[in-house]
Amino acid sequence: MDINAKIAKELQVQKWQVEAAVGLIDEGNTIPFISRYRKEATGSLNDEELRSLYERLNYLRALEEKKQQVLGSIEEQGMLTKELRERILAAETQVLVDDLYRPYRPKRKTRASVAKEKGLEPLALYIKLQSAKVPVEKEAEKYVDEEKGVASVQEALQGAKDILAEAVSDEADYRTFIRNLTMREGSLVSEAKDASVQSVYEMYYAYEEPLKKAAGHRILALNRGEKEKILTVKVQAPEEEIIRYLEKMTILVNNEYTTPLLKEVAEDSYHRLIGPAIEREIRNELTERAEDGAINVFGKNLEQLLMQPPIAGKVVLGWDPAFRTGCKLAVVDETGKVLDTKVIYPTPPQNKVAESKAELKKLIRKYNISLISVGNGTASRESEQIIVDLLKELNVPVQYVIVNEAGASVYSASKLATEEFPEFDVGQRSAASIARRLQDPLAELVKIEPKSIGVGQYQHDMNQKKLGEALTGVVESAVNKVGVDLNTASAPLLEYISGISKTLAKNIVAYREENGRFVSRKQLLKVAKLGPKAFEQCAGFMRIADGENPLDATSVHPESYEAAEKLMERLGLTMEDVRRLQKEAKAGGKKAGSLSGKIKDKKKLAEELGVGELTLADIIKELEKPARDPREDMPAPILRSDVLDLEDLKPDMVLKGTVRNIVDFGAFVDIGVHQDGLVHISRMSDRYIKHPLEVVSVGDIVDVKVISVDVAKKRIALTMKI
Repeated sequence: MDINAKIAKELQVQKWQVEAAVGLIDEGNTIPFISRYRKEATGSLNDEELRSLYERLNYLRALEEKKQQVLGSIEEQGMLTKELRERILAAETQVLVDDLYRPYRPKRKTRASVAKEKGLEPLALYIKLQSAKVPVEKEAEKYVDEEKGVASVQEALQGAKDILAEAVSDEADYRTFIRNLTMREGSLVSEAKDASVQSVYEMYYAYEEPLKKAAGHRILALNRGEKEKILTVKVQAPEEEIIRYLEKMTILVNNEYTTPLLKEVAEDSYHRLIGPAIEREIRNELTERAEDGAINVFGKNLEQLLMQPPIAGKVVLGWDPAFRTGCKLAVVDETGKVLDTKVIYPTPPQNKVAESKAELKKLIRKYNISLISVGNGTASRESEQIIVDLLKELNVPVQYVIVNEAGASVYSASKLATEEFPEFDVGQRSAASIARRLQDPLAELVKIEPKSIGVGQYQHDMNQKKLGEALTGVVESAVNKVGVDLNTASAPLLEYISGISKTLAKNIVAYREENGRFVSRKQLLKVAKLGPKAFEQCAGFMRIADGENPLDATSVHPESYEAAEKLMERLGLTMEDVRRLQKEAKAGGKKAGSLSGKIKDKKKLAEELGVGELTLADIIKELEKPARDPREDMPAPILRSDVLDLEDLKPDMVLKGTVRNIVDFGAFVDIGVHQDGLVHISRMSDRYIKHPLEVVSVGDIVDVKVISVDVAKKRIALTMKI
């Protein structure tokens, strides 16, 4: 199999692009590095395309390896024919390779193998030939032998049928036909083990859906219901059609003595051997497909969450709400440093509201707090009401934001949090994390295991290794897209940078602590164990503000500095101009304006500078917007100063909300009442959409209209069709 050609066809790109990418991957280059700094080589394949390519490359290489193992095993048995070799080499899936290998795979003890040991194979062959002139029972009498364990004619016939049933089951073509037919015409059915039990799975108590239409989120729900022993789930196949097909394939002549036996063989082979195996395979395939879909949605949601714009330049009060143990507070300055922590008890059972407000006013005055970041967990609703009442009593402008605190408790109990805040308890650490994830969501969220961030569906039910790898890739892409400040980035953040391992991340931090701030990217080469290859991979993603060379604050790679300096000379730009533009950009000032218009022949200029046209375009973009943060384009969080109650909501009310989570059937939107409302997929757009991700992303600010409110069940139905 030409792996590169196959991947090119699947990804709908040119074969040379795949060959270049595979070559770069095999040389040890990372996906973010290839995507950002090797555009000429790959024809600008992006992160997503490269990750898909990498995944398929691994699968197809493993498939080729498996084929060689199978061919070797069959050859050792002396049973490898030219036709079988060609069929194995042409197989495009591991399932088909398994089917072709099945007759030759060393088997554990089966009914057929036991029958063969009893010497019943010739009788099976006699039946298979379908040329009997007398009842088969007559022939079977010859095989009755108590010493061999065949006590009667019936036992002899049963053994022969077992041998034939296994032979039918081992036919790869039969399995392929049955698998395809079942997927095309079969159904997924479920029923309750006890219909009187109330559960969240009630819609599946008498459920049936064609396999070809089964949606991923329903498959995962059925799996969970089955795992919790509430549902019985099975694949309903077109059995009659399958058995007729097996009879047609095995009964070649109508022989009055062998035909009835072969009909029994066909039915037994399907019900006992093929059917259960095909059902397992189909359930596994459906689950894998559903998991891939769910992981993809989780990844998109996570990316949007990580890429939310930071709220810079504000002193933030982090508020971790709770009842009995009190609300933990942490005051965090503009740089993320924790200035103070407190515990207040404004919520039940203590209800010390006046005392808590007095403490809050002191903190706000002392530290000039302008923003409160409130976690959305237990007691968030009660905390929010207290904050709103407090804001009305203040004579200074303070606003609040409800943030998704998923993973804060995981972080606060982690080894990393203990190292970062050894003197704090878990509540104080959690409050600090809630404040910081508003100031810089990316820098804070990378400290938490991605699957604990909670913007997916059924994430605990799926293949954890696959989920972990996919989400790690998403975080890696986001971190490298934004870049990191080499002088402030934590070790967990540095770990996600291209070419930087856990050890190297710790070594960078240790070097910084020992030698002071980095003033040049070249200093990275002085870090223990960070060699030229790691430097090549990571340098472009490391930023140094106010360093010796202003290009160190951009995403221009050091390998292109010479070209960038020549370009600046052509454009009449000095290093001081770049430095000034960076400062203006940080202060929200103007950008350099379009430099592209000053260049008449980009192709000629690229040749003169010794770089590709795509690299030249990237350098120009960086000089136009030095120190630009790509997160600036994302919607900023809604800052609130008042609160709504669920009871305040009325049908047809139009509100602004933040998309908190996206699932296959819709999006959950925070409209400021603590309980997120659901916009069903059918109410998201006037046009037909296959998935909510076509319309919204996590973090989007959307206008929604209230359709209905169920106060008792705390359910809010919303629409975006206003």
